[in-house]
Amino acid sequence: MRKIHVLVLLLLMALPLGARADLLKGDVNSDGIVGPDDVATLISYLLYDDDSGINLMNADLDQDSRINISDATQLISLVKSIQEDPMPDPQTRVFSVNGVEFTMVFVEGGTFTMGATPEQGDDVWDNEMPAHEVTLRAYGIGQTEVTQELWLAVMGDNPSYYSSALGYDENLLRPVEWVSWDDCQAFIAHLNQLTGQTFRLPTEAEWEFAARGGNRSQGYKYAGSDSIGEVAWYWIGQAFAEACIGTKTVAAKLPNELGLYDMSGNVWEWCQDDYCSYDTQSQITPTDPSGENTFKVYRGGGWGHEARYCRVSARNYGIPDYTIFSLGLRLAM
Repeated sequence: MRKIHVLVLLLLMALPLGARADLLKGDVNSDGIVGPDDVATLISYLLYDDDSGINLMNADLDQDSRINISDATQLISLVKSIQEDPMPDPQTRVFSVNGVEFTMVFVEGGTFTMGATPEQGDDVWDNEMPAHEVTLRAYGIGQTEVTQELWLAVMGDNPSYYSSALGYDENLLRPVEWVSWDDCQAFIAHLNQLTGQTFRLPTEAEWEFAARGGNRSQGYKYAGSDSIGEVAWYWIGQAFAEACIGTKTVAAKLPNELGLYDMSGNVWEWCQDDYCSYDTQSQITPTDPSGENTFKVYRGGGWGHEARYCRVSARNYGIPDYTIFSLGLRLAM
């Protein structure tokens, strides 16, 4: 045990004193920041089984449903990386409607491979194949999913299941959900009237390119990481059921390479496109197909789905008037 104490002290001495970030993962003591105090709290728990100040959900950094020395090692690396390699600010533009601000991120045009790329492993479904090359021109996409706050500012009501009207905490910074593809079209039309802009839903190709990090892509399986717990709210497992249930505040996890939040998990996001099969032909700026298909695409996975559904290439679909409490939207322009 004395050797462990010496190791703990050496690890703590190696941490940068000022490392801080507004992250949830790693915020072991639930004080809103990630730093050496979280490491001390986690190590105290491991040595003395002292759980008086520990947030067990935040402490499970490797998302394996247990707390051990691996989590402490990952937390130390996380705290050091916060100071040494911060994410550069993306190019953004802030809009305001009825007093509510939201941010759009500029995505440079580029060419990428869409669909079942190698890092997706054995989790791919047939509808992600074949992988094919797509070239896109520049566009803008929402930094976060559309929040309940923004929907309320535009439409005057909040259709979300996870709202105070149904007994949940008043948190308008959750993503809006229980909205159909048709509802999203009405919302966007009204938003454009209020702002004079030309917002829309992203095409499926635009969505996937942005989720992959655009031209900054590091080839991750999920939107911003190969470790889903860093970037996504998703269904971890029955042992964590209470903490898993329901939508969460947007932008509480790490962003991807473009500075986009929650493109994996939290809520699924409607795309503009009809749901169609892929083929091997390269495409340049593909737009919404013919409109003859009954189904519309949605992407990204949600809080109630396992990791496999939250991958950057995973696809789903529904009829245009379909609604559920894990399906929302993200704007494009």
